[in-house]
Amino acid sequence: MVGSEATASDAATEAPSELLRFATAGSVDDGKSTLIGRLLYDSKQIFQDQLEALERASVEHGDEYVNLALLTDGLRAEREQGITIDVAYRYFATPKRKFIIADSPGHVQYTRNMVTGASTADLALVLVDARAGIVEQTRRHAYLSSLLGIRHLVLCVNKMDLVGYAVEPYREIAAEFLDLASRLEVHAVTCIPISALNGDNIVERSDCMPWYVGPTLLEHLERVEVGQRTGDVGGRFPVQLVIRPMRNEFHDYRGYAGEMAGGPMRVGDEVVVLPSGRRSRIEGIDNAGASLDEAVAPMSVTLRLADQIDVGRGDMIASADAPPRVGRALEAMVCWMSDRAELQPGRRYVLKHTTRRVRAMVDAVVCRLNVDTLALDTDEAPLRLNDIGRVRLRTTEPLCYDPYRVNRATGSFILIDEATNDTVAAGMIEEHDFPEV
Repeated sequence: MVGSEATASDAATEAPSELLRFATAGSVDDGKSTLIGRLLYDSKQIFQDQLEALERASVEHGDEYVNLALLTDGLRAEREQGITIDVAYRYFATPKRKFIIADSPGHVQYTRNMVTGASTADLALVLVDARAGIVEQTRRHAYLSSLLGIRHLVLCVNKMDLVGYAVEPYREIAAEFLDLASRLEVHAVTCIPISALNGDNIVERSDCMPWYVGPTLLEHLERVEVGQRTGDVGGRFPVQLVIRPMRNEFHDYRGYAGEMAGGPMRVGDEVVVLPSGRRSRIEGIDNAGASLDEAVAPMSVTLRLADQIDVGRGDMIASADAPPRVGRALEAMVCWMSDRAELQPGRRYVLKHTTRRVRAMVDAVVCRLNVDTLALDTDEAPLRLNDIGRVRLRTTEPLCYDPYRVNRATGSFILIDEATNDTVAAGMIEEHDFPEV
């Protein structure tokens, strides 16, 4: 929705969750790092010694003002070039909520870094320069945010001071973005006009834009309800480590350690171990020396089963009444991250999914995204750096998975080049109806 002109999207009346993870997105030079710096500065999250160091760094950088972007652009190359290269994570808290920020690069060359930063986010801040409007990288990042399952988008129309705080540029950009979001099937969209440099509508309401009556950015971040990230699909527990102490007093102990990827799972629940299909029930749940009755995502726990069955790293313990899919044929949307090679049919890779690693072969590149039109082109061209497309894969061993839209943890994977050990793609598993072989 567009605020007075652009009010925020309907906020949930329930209490917000304790932690919000959000990522910045947008084109290069739209002011993402400055926005994060301003958010930290105006919410009083910067200590005096940090501020003094920032002032010195700003002088060394040749700025006539305190350059808040330097708070997140920490690498020497970033400061020299004035761009963000790597994902920078920042942590802060207000009396209402805790936050983890992933400040992602805007340059096309570093789109793969944006995927990394947004992969765990609940909300994405998409910045647009009020003078330039929606550009190709804005569309690419909005599409990726949707593809990565981010349910909440916040459009920050930045640098409003450079257009005289006029309402018309903001209206036009907000309307175009809302149209884009509707084609991406993203419905929780909030539009906010801001000036990160001057602090307008970041923490404090701006006197320069009386026509805007929606929330400030911080107000929206504090109250938005993000819900569960793993979906309601039943218990999911990828086994990371088998714990078998050698000390005599614990010689009968056998536990399976890992991070919950869905739930809840409770003592007494019937479970199935995949891909073997063996059944048992949960005899105990341990956490840091304490016994629990229940575990939920994303808790790290150790499960004990009632039966002595073969369970190892890469297996999945799941709810017997709601198990994940098991198979070797996958269809997935991937973001290609390699600048050394293209993704072509017939190529072989290592596929890492939860705690399991298997070999995989690309059967076909089904289509790839046209960022300008958001159409999927079926021209059979290979995927190159930063391309997004749908592929078909077959693995040498079965995977236990859910579609990504249902569970982000069990629906995602990465592809690794065996020769270089480089991560070459990030993938999101989709529904498919082609046969197994």
